[in-house]
Order: sequence, then structure tokens, then C-alpha cells
Amino acid sequence: MSRLSQLDWIAAGFRALTSKGAQALKAEPLARDLKTTKGSFYWHFKDVPAFQAAMLELWEERATKEIITLLDAIPNHEKKLRTLAQVATEPQENYGGIGAEPAIRAWAKGDTNVAAAVKRVDSARLDHLKGIFEGMGMGNPDLPRVFYAGLIGLQEIADGEEGSSEAPLATLADLMIALSETD
Repeated sequence: MSRLSQLDWIAAGFRALTSKGAQALKAEPLARDLKTTKGSFYWHFKDVPAFQAAMLELWEERATKEIITLLDAIPNHEKKLRTLAQVATEPQENYGGIGAEPAIRAWAKGDTNVAAAVKRVDSARLDHLKGIFEGMGMGNPDLPRVFYAGLIGLQEIADGEEGSSEAPLATLADLMIALSETD
């Protein structure tokens, strides 16, 4: 058997969070799920809070910076919104798949560190969305919030079902684009 990496543990953490909730984010149950010892966990992480911080750091990186970098490479604002709708509904490898975000938001309700991370992600996403909407000639600050609320709501009701949010979010993006074209 090959040695587990830090990313293997983090991915296992997101799978556990998504399927069992935040109470499963402990060394022993994760080690059991990975069929290894707790020693492997402590080889990579000082303690459970350090592990959870690493999970959040990866989620923040992938949920904001990586997506923003991808979108910034697209010159057309309408295409940015359509791409965002597509990327936001794809299962994200190594951090829990389609149900990770609702699980993180549920975790945030009982943990101030997680709540702070969610707030940072929401703020970065909304700031970027505001720029996309302004680039489409839509300065109403409610429109990026409506789109974002649609994204979060669709993730919440997807209940881990892959693809169930894709068409509705694409439709919302198309509606917003059509609205921008009528101005």
C-alpha cells in the first residue's frame, strides 16, 4: 500500500463531512475510513484543528482563486457568467464533490473558523460577480446577489445529486445575459 498524502487525508475529510457531517472530522474515524492508523494522520497534521484548517484552506483556494483565475482569462463577460454557471455545478475533485459546499455551510453554523472562511469565500465571489455584471453593463448590486443566491440555493437542494443544478443555473445565467442585452 502506498503512503497517504496530506491531500488524501483532506479528500477523505471532505467525503466524511459530506456524508456524515462535521463530527466525523477526527483522526480515528478518518483513519478507519482510509484503513490506516492515526499515526499517518498525525504525520501530516499537528492536530485535528490543523487538519480542519488545511481543509478550509484548500476549499477557499479552489472555491475562489482557482475559479477567478479561470474566469479572468475569458475576455467576454457573458461567457464568464456561462462558464461560472458550468464550473460551479461540476463535482469538485478532492473536496467532497457536489455536496461539499452545503456541508461546509452547515459546518459553519457551529464553528466560527468555518463561518469566517465561508464569509471570505462569499465576499470574494460576490466581488468578482459584481465585476462580471458591471462588465455586462448591469450596475444594479442586487443582480450579482440574486445570481449567487441561486447558485447557493441550487447547491443546497441538489442533495448530492450530480448535474441537478447545472441546467437551472445555466438558465439563470442566460436570463441575466438576456436582461443585460435589453438595457
